[in-house]
Amino acid sequence: MGKRNKHTTFTDSTFLKTLIQAFEIKRNPLPWNKAILAGVSAAFPAWIGLMLGDLQSGLAAGIGGFTYLYMFNEPYAERAKKLFFVMIGLSLSIGLGMLLAPYPFIFSLMTGVLGFLFTFLFGALKIPGPAAIFFVLVFTITSAMPIDPSLAPMRSGLTLLGGAFAWVLAMSGWFINPHGPERNAIKRVYMELGSLIDVIGTAEFSKERQRALQTLKDTGDTLSRAYISWQNSAEFRKLHYLYEQANLIYAEIIEFYAIPDKKQLSAIAQMLRTLANKMDKHSGEPMPFMNEMDKETNLRLEKMVNEAVLILNGDDERLRLEEEIRVPRRSLKETLAGSFHKNSFVFISAIRYGFILFIAALIAFSFEFDRSYWIVLSCGAVMLGSTIITTFHRAIQRSFGTIVGVLIAALVLSTHPDGIYIILIIWLLTFLTELFIPRNYAIAVSFITPNAIFMAENTSQIYDLRFFATARITDILIGCAIGLIGIFFIGRKSASSRLPHLIAKTIRSQMQLMAFMFSGTRDDVDITSSSETKKMHTNLKNLSLVYRTALGEIPRNQKALEQLWSVIFSIEQLGFLLEAASRKQDLPILKDDDLAQLMLVFEMMAKSAKQMESPETRRIPEIPGFPQIQKEIGDLQVAMQVGSGLA
Repeated sequence: MGKRNKHTTFTDSTFLKTLIQAFEIKRNPLPWNKAILAGVSAAFPAWIGLMLGDLQSGLAAGIGGFTYLYMFNEPYAERAKKLFFVMIGLSLSIGLGMLLAPYPFIFSLMTGVLGFLFTFLFGALKIPGPAAIFFVLVFTITSAMPIDPSLAPMRSGLTLLGGAFAWVLAMSGWFINPHGPERNAIKRVYMELGSLIDVIGTAEFSKERQRALQTLKDTGDTLSRAYISWQNSAEFRKLHYLYEQANLIYAEIIEFYAIPDKKQLSAIAQMLRTLANKMDKHSGEPMPFMNEMDKETNLRLEKMVNEAVLILNGDDERLRLEEEIRVPRRSLKETLAGSFHKNSFVFISAIRYGFILFIAALIAFSFEFDRSYWIVLSCGAVMLGSTIITTFHRAIQRSFGTIVGVLIAALVLSTHPDGIYIILIIWLLTFLTELFIPRNYAIAVSFITPNAIFMAENTSQIYDLRFFATARITDILIGCAIGLIGIFFIGRKSASSRLPHLIAKTIRSQMQLMAFMFSGTRDDVDITSSSETKKMHTNLKNLSLVYRTALGEIPRNQKALEQLWSVIFSIEQLGFLLEAASRKQDLPILKDDDLAQLMLVFEMMAKSAKQMESPETRRIPEIPGFPQIQKEIGDLQVAMQVGSGLA
């Protein structure tokens, strides 16, 4: 009896906590500009249609406005390509939907295929945003339209026009601040470095070090996405050199400043923040250098900060020489191939998403549900949660938000709006959706529901308020249930079960890179673009994704996962140090005995990781010129001895 009561209390407590989290209002900033332009991208094509006397065609073009919803703070070079393919994808989705609408089974199968395809692409390319959901919406929404395959080219063309308008809106900031996203990323890096210096010698140093490393990695990705080989502008080169200098400053901090000198280090931290704030100013007086300090211990770090100031002021010799810079990046083919295999969590997640979506579509279109695409859409939306907990959050949020949204739609529709009022309502609802998505999904869904009705369901039954309210709520509850059941039975433990294998695989890829770097076999090969480096990057990305997913699984060993974080971070830190070392010239060549000992250390750690056992403490040979790499291997060995109890 005592056991049962304890279990019940735990379950009730967990459920209540999950329920509260689902309705938590996050303190993210409200994206006013994006919300306003998102509303314009959806409403303006509809207004054009109204002015031309064809509101229905205008609403069809407005569907292409969903392109704008995929716009984030990425570099414009990346944004232009991404949104171009998004608008093409939306256009093809609606055309394909109209062609296949008469064939329910093929239509359901293609729904799953599209869900898989776009989930895989967005995951493999690490593109933030709503992933497959709007492509699925645009495809399945055709099931609510009059079945007429001959209209497919026209509908597809109208959607493409609306998408092109959204593309222009999203790219308009390029004329004002073409390198704004990259500049903001560099600003965040220097702010984080200042914060890291502030906590040297305190208990917060480890956590801040992790945050600084992640910021450096994210900024590196941002610059890589902004890189255009045939156009190295002076501004981009400056940002690139500032990023390289930030890497050197970070390495200097974690290697030499374990004991703080509060007075002098606080001055350096403030200088880094001043440098970061200077990023927002496109012109003005040059930034002054730091005064020379008396203590030799801080002289190197001060010089590094002054070198960053030199770059920011445009006085660095490399800027005057206008040398072409090369940013290591993987080709599209290599990136997709790296995620297209049976052990890739991106690939597995995409298959799971597509399969459950296919089942939902099959159920929806096999029975006489009104506007059955709402079942598919709801299923797809709740599965956007990367874990079963976030999926449960989505199900709660979508159910609650839909009920509120239906009430809003009923209230608005009771006034029988037409003409310009429909346009204004679409703008307002799209604006409110984008404004509140960063704060809480349930609030956003309250506006998504009536907006979808206005944009897609223009039938006589739309004014039968009781009919459409009952139908929408029923469909959405069924879709949420299918998504939850599918995720619970197919993927509830899929991430944590893969962690041992992925940790071992990542450690072995780092071993292979080190063998390549510190042996005499590398010749004049560019290490940063070698297959060993690319393999390590792929494994690190996969490991990070799987670990984050494992944290949200049910059931989970929370304590063991938290202990394992020190292992994950140490592997990521080692990857960062190896990548930084690979860019240097004249790497040392280790003796055969030392190299063999190093390989033994890595292989034993990999075997221990796969078996989730504690590795023995082994001697780590000296790596001339790279003591931090040697230290980090030792830290990884210790971390694995502490965090080996996941199984």
